[in-house]
Amino acid sequence: MKSKLEYLWLDGSQPTQQLRGKTRLEENFSGKLEDCPMWSFDGSSTQQATGDASDCLMKPVFICKDPDRKNAYIVMTEVLNADGTPHSTNGRATIEEEDDDFWFGYEQEYFLYDPQTRLPLGFPAGGFPEPQGPYYCGVGGSKVFGRAIVEEHLDMCIDAGLSIEGINGEVAAGQWEFQIFEKGAANAGDQIWVARYLLERTAEKYGLDVEWHPKPLGKELDWNGSGMHANFSNGLMRTCGDEKVFTAICEEFAKFIPEHIDVYGAFNDQRLTGLHETQSIHEYSYGVSDRGASIRIPVGTVEDGWKGRLEDRRPASNADPYKVGARIIKTVHGVKL
Repeated sequence: MKSKLEYLWLDGSQPTQQLRGKTRLEENFSGKLEDCPMWSFDGSSTQQATGDASDCLMKPVFICKDPDRKNAYIVMTEVLNADGTPHSTNGRATIEEEDDDFWFGYEQEYFLYDPQTRLPLGFPAGGFPEPQGPYYCGVGGSKVFGRAIVEEHLDMCIDAGLSIEGINGEVAAGQWEFQIFEKGAANAGDQIWVARYLLERTAEKYGLDVEWHPKPLGKELDWNGSGMHANFSNGLMRTCGDEKVFTAICEEFAKFIPEHIDVYGAFNDQRLTGLHETQSIHEYSYGVSDRGASIRIPVGTVEDGWKGRLEDRRPASNADPYKVGARIIKTVHGVKL
């Protein structure tokens, strides 16, 4: 029996990489990652090579069942040069240390868009719906737009075996969120990208687009943008019971503001304005239960005796989770206690 293997990779689009995919047929496939062969693609068509040396390689790094196709699997890959070295567009390769000590929980926000009006669902052509307020976790036809798509996507993620934690309507009309938790930056990144792919493919069936831009309605309008809040912890944070550890980590992040912002997504300056539950991109702050801070210390961490996680609220919805995780790990490892 033939199985369909959908190989996914990230292209060379700038300033935000896009997903690409193509299908490979394998006879009597085992379903195991180690049995996924290396494959190639035309890098000259994806802004990753020139026509005279166009072959780029796809190295399989994650596999799951495809919940919407018969006898099919989704294979996430990282892009290599023809000589087997990491391609310059390979964000996964920036993760210097990968182990299960670091846990990541990403809160992925996005808008569902009508490709004809280029407006979010729930926005009337040439106008605006009621102001923000009733849409966050809303219920009812005047507050909820696209629930069928979101529910279908949730079921697909569950059926694929992804570590999805939940969904909710977000602050703006037509805006939603899903959450992924995983141990290890690469593992979490793999699952975010596959979940994004499944969402894009679900929206295709309804003739809709997924808008990942962090501020698609413009920073001058009174509508929230979209982030990919990064909740993170390591073994020390989960067990220390010491406020000084969390303060030291937050202070360490203050030393590397440009380095974090550089990998936290394009056009993030339009979202990080100091309004709409954000801190300004030109400032840095942290605080307990402060959604207007750069880094929020969850009240649960404090109530558990200073054991738990931190939430970096700066990553944009279009950020590469591989690069976000890599930078967080590097900064935390630099803390001197």
